[in-house]
Amino acid sequence: MQSDLNVAIVGVGFMGSAHARAARLAGARVVGVAASSDGRAKDAAIRLGADRAFPSAEALVTDPDVDVVHLCVPNALHAPLASKALAHGKHVVCEKPLTLDGASADELLAAQLAAGTVGTVPFVYRFHPMVRELRARIAAGELGRMHLVHGTYLQDWLADASDTDWRLDPAAGGRSRAFADIGSHWFDLVEFVTGERVVRLSARFADAFGTRVNEDIALVQFELPGGAVGSVVVSQVSPGRKNALVVECSGERGSGRFDQEAPGSLWLGRRDQAVVLAADPSRLSPDAARLVVAPAGHPQGYLDCIDQFVADTYAAITGAQLEGLPTFADGCRSVHLVDTALQSAAAGGAWIEVQA
Repeated sequence: MQSDLNVAIVGVGFMGSAHARAARLAGARVVGVAASSDGRAKDAAIRLGADRAFPSAEALVTDPDVDVVHLCVPNALHAPLASKALAHGKHVVCEKPLTLDGASADELLAAQLAAGTVGTVPFVYRFHPMVRELRARIAAGELGRMHLVHGTYLQDWLADASDTDWRLDPAAGGRSRAFADIGSHWFDLVEFVTGERVVRLSARFADAFGTRVNEDIALVQFELPGGAVGSVVVSQVSPGRKNALVVECSGERGSGRFDQEAPGSLWLGRRDQAVVLAADPSRLSPDAARLVVAPAGHPQGYLDCIDQFVADTYAAITGAQLEGLPTFADGCRSVHLVDTALQSAAAGGAWIEVQA
C-alpha cells in the first residue's frame, strides 16, 4: 500500500516506534522525528528510518513538508502541540488522553473540525477482529436487550512502591492515572461494542501505597441508556496481570466475552450452550473479517491493531469512509468520562451524570 503521505513523529519511545512501524507499513514516508533532546532525535531518526531529526517538536508540527503529525509524548503536551499542528493544516494522530480536561478537549475538537483535517486517537483495541465481531452480533440483536456489562483492566507495572514513571506526575500525566491511562480504553470498547454511551457513573479511586498523587486502582459502576448496568475494576498494581483487558456483555438472549490476552477468540454463551468462536474470516461479519490479517489459527495482536488503526487513519485522510475509526470526537468523549470519574471519586463515589 502506498499512501503518498509525509508523516512525522513526536516522541520516540515504545509508542513512537510502534507508530513509525505502522506508518511505513501503510506506505507513508517518515520524514522526521522529534524527541526530548537533539541527541535522542538523531539516534531515533536512524533507528526508525526517518529522513531527519527535527530540533524541536514545534519545528516538526509546523514544517510545511509534513502532512501528518503523530503525537506520542507525555499527556500534558498533547493539547499545545496538537493545536499548533492543526493551525498549520496538519492531520493529527494524538495518543490518549486527548487533553487533560474536558474544556480543553472541547476546544481541541472544535479546532480540528474548523481546520477540516483528520484527527484520530489510538483506541486501538477496537481493531481486534473479535471486538468487531462482538459489536456486530450485539448490533444484530443476537444477544438481545443488554442487561449487564462488566470486566477488568489489570496491569502490574506499578505494583512495587518504588516503581516510577512520568505518568505518576500529575503535571505531565494529569490528575487521573490508572483510569485515564487504561480505564479509558475499557470504556471506549464498551461504548463501541454496545453502541450505547454511559449516562452516569460512580467511581472510587485508591492509591495502593499512600504515597502517590494519582490513583493506582479505580472501581467504577455505571448505567447505559437502554437500562443495562455495569462495573469495571481497573488496576496497575495487580501482580502477574500484564494487560488483562476483559469485556463481557450479557443480554436477555446471550452473552459475549472478549479477552485481550486471548484475542483470537470470542466466547459466546446462551443458557443452553457456550461456544468459543475462532478468528476465522469465513465465519465472521464483514467488518471483523476485514481486520483478519493472518490465516485462521495464526495469532495476531496489539501491534496489528496499531497497524490497522494507522492504515485506516491514512485512508480517511485520502477520503475513505471506514467503520469504527476513533476520532478526536471519541477522544473528547473519553476525557469527559475521566472528568466525571474524578468528580465522582472526589465526592466519595457519588453518582454523576456524564456530559453528553
